[in-house]
Amino acid sequence: MLTQHHPQKTRVATTTVMTSVTATSYDAAIATRDIQFGFDAQHTRNNPYEHIISPSNASRLSKQWSHQTGLFIRSSPVVANGLVYVGSYDHSLYALDASTGQKRWSFQTSDTIKSSPAVANGLVYVGSGDHSLYALDASTGQKRWSYQTGDAIKSSPAVANDLVYVGSGDHSLYALDASTGQKSWSFQTGDAIDSSPAVSGDLVYIGSADHSLYALDASTGQKSWSYQTGGTIQDSSPAVANGLVYVGSADDGLYALDTSTGQKSWSYLIGSAITTSPMVANGLVYFGSADDSLYALDVSTGQKHWSYQTGGFIDSSPTVADGVIYVGSADDSLYAFHL
Repeated sequence: MLTQHHPQKTRVATTTVMTSVTATSYDAAIATRDIQFGFDAQHTRNNPYEHIISPSNASRLSKQWSHQTGLFIRSSPVVANGLVYVGSYDHSLYALDASTGQKRWSFQTSDTIKSSPAVANGLVYVGSGDHSLYALDASTGQKRWSYQTGDAIKSSPAVANDLVYVGSGDHSLYALDASTGQKSWSFQTGDAIDSSPAVSGDLVYIGSADHSLYALDASTGQKSWSYQTGGTIQDSSPAVANGLVYVGSADDGLYALDTSTGQKSWSYLIGSAITTSPMVANGLVYFGSADDSLYALDVSTGQKHWSYQTGGFIDSSPTVADGVIYVGSADDSLYAFHL
């Protein structure tokens, strides 16, 4: 177990690290899931199906392969059905063999891809700076449909209820039919939506640069409630667990709000912008910050259990699987912590 303020840590060489265990041995249950930014539609970033890498062997991770794209990568990769999907600033979405890194296919858009892909129902969804959301055949990369919004899409799509939800720089959240791309509804906020939507039950949660978090009816787009923070909600996307929705703000605070009412349960200020999406596991909520640190807070009270300072700012969102927390830092390192 982690002791307060002093988590056990294994420092892995670079952000290109992959386990030497082949992806074909990955738990078969993962192939039946809809895999998206934050792992699931609630953005818990908690993968319960990973049972290969554990605290006992994480320190022995070694680089298995790397694949170079035409420009740098800000999109978070998604692994499903033996493929790794990732977008690049070279305007392309790549599907790479998870075992070898060999390119299976790529799809080129007209602008940079900052959005992280989502895989569901045999399709991979991704947004582009060319204002469009694309739905591609997950096996071949063939385009099934695209939907054009009024501005760049940096938001990562979430798939639930036979709909795909995505935000746009045109200030709107869109709900599109996952099979056809036909618009079901849209909701306009007061500024750009770069944050990624989270879906839980009958509600979809989205942050906006207008400083607010919104809870909308997932079927109709009607606003249930909104909560205003003191800064933009762009770099952090909401996560839903334990009847609370957690989100970070540029006002240096992490907020825990009641999912049904939007009433604040607690907030935690750190004195620096929160640049990652929160992750929830084992009774704690984890997030990284521009102050170079990873924090772990009690999910119910917001009390700090521990923090760990890296050598650079953290805008990589933490994730957890089989007792290991992973997070990247601007000090060019990937860190692994014992949960």
